[in-house]
Amino acid sequence: MGSITLQKVSKVFGEAKVIPSIDLDIKDGEFVVFVGPSGCGKSTLLRLIAGLEDVSGGKIVIDGRDATEKAPSERGLAMVFQSYALYPHMSVRNNIAFPLKMAGVDKAEIDRKVSDAARVLNLTDYLERKPRQLSGGQRQRVAIGRAIVRQPSAFLFDEPLSNLDAALRVNMRLEISELHQQLKTTMVYVTHDQVEAMTMADKIVVLNRGNIEQVGSPLELYSRPRNLFVAGFIGSPKMNFITGQHAAQLGAHTIGIRPEHMLLSMESGDWKGRVVVAEHLGSDTFLHIDADGIGMVTARGSGDFAAKAGDTVYLTPDRSRIHKFNEGGLAI
Repeated sequence: MGSITLQKVSKVFGEAKVIPSIDLDIKDGEFVVFVGPSGCGKSTLLRLIAGLEDVSGGKIVIDGRDATEKAPSERGLAMVFQSYALYPHMSVRNNIAFPLKMAGVDKAEIDRKVSDAARVLNLTDYLERKPRQLSGGQRQRVAIGRAIVRQPSAFLFDEPLSNLDAALRVNMRLEISELHQQLKTTMVYVTHDQVEAMTMADKIVVLNRGNIEQVGSPLELYSRPRNLFVAGFIGSPKMNFITGQHAAQLGAHTIGIRPEHMLLSMESGDWKGRVVVAEHLGSDTFLHIDADGIGMVTARGSGDFAAKAGDTVYLTPDRSRIHKFNEGGLAI
């Protein structure tokens, strides 16, 4: 079991309320991602769950038991950090085995658990190597293996991919997602990268200044953002926001339309504009357009849409995909 419940959990550093008050339920076996901009409190919240920070108020319940005052080692959780924190003088085998040796587990059991973890993580052929002989992705897998052998009720990941290059990040995203499917263990994952959140999560928790803005599946947050903050944070490239007469015509203070929900044409359309920057990525074309009476908007078209900087283009938004927000920034 790996359920985690936060009941009015808060954290205060001096006069600063980093986490004002949070209620959250994480079900057994879920892959939950905390996402938000730097300083939003996501890593602090993870450390509160892990027991690495003391709560200022509220209660943390793990598998139905109050764990608020329990030491990290008593919570049945395993944490994987941004830095690999491997012992450079130890082999991969001994790095993975280290927490079991510290716990006094017998050698036969250690060997079995290390072998099982190495097989799951495709590290069997690297068990006798030292960390310096591994790639960044392999080192991160060793760090995950060290967590797996403890057989925790939940894994806590604190921005584990931020030290990897772009290609390795994609590979490790897939590997961690596959690992979750194999182990069926609860995973709580912190990132500032909304693409990681969208591609990995069963459930996303969007944080802003220590508050939960919205909780939902990736598609729920993409299709039905609760407010301007979530609408602007989820989705890449980000949603276009338009005020003025175009919003007023729809009975809104602000309307939002995603770049992929506008039809591009060189001939005709609802909105006319001039291409300022054209990004041709092969599969997609992203145009940054100065639209008449609107301002700068980003539109996504097919890879063979041949517009270039200075060209006149036309945009036709999909009316069924327009998001409306009131003056307070809430969806209407």
